[in-house]
Amino acid sequence: MKSKNIFFKKKKSGMKVMIASGLAIALTFILFQGFMSQPALAEDTVTVYKSPTCSCCRGWVSHLEANGFKVKAINTDDVVKHKKEAGLPQKLYACHTAHIDGYVIEGHVPASAIKRLLAERPAVTGLAVPGMPTGSPGMGGKKVRYPVVTFDKSGKTTIFSTH
Repeated sequence: MKSKNIFFKKKKSGMKVMIASGLAIALTFILFQGFMSQPALAEDTVTVYKSPTCSCCRGWVSHLEANGFKVKAINTDDVVKHKKEAGLPQKLYACHTAHIDGYVIEGHVPASAIKRLLAERPAVTGLAVPGMPTGSPGMGGKKVRYPVVTFDKSGKTTIFSTH
């Protein structure tokens, strides 16, 4: 009677388990990296208070949606009320006021600046683009350079980016 080599089979079976385990670990790592590298925009909703007749506000909302944000636009005849409630300094007023994840966004702030704000999470009240610069998101016309500023509760502003 010929004896079977049971050690070889166990070794081969052990090798299969080791390869399968390695693949499972690699797949888990790849999937985890994929989830971690995606911005968390899918759960963030930008709530925008705007005049029902403002076409540039609608353009800005479209800009945000095209850049991955979910937007809840609320038409109001008293946008200033929301600016005051948000603690926005009057010198920063623009045509619409928005909120996302605890921050106030005033005016035609580019989506890229909002994404950076959410990634860096500075200790500020929010971002603003004072006035209505031509060529900014939602505004027509020839693009001019304009600053995006941070502001805090005391009204202090700092340039965050230039577009």
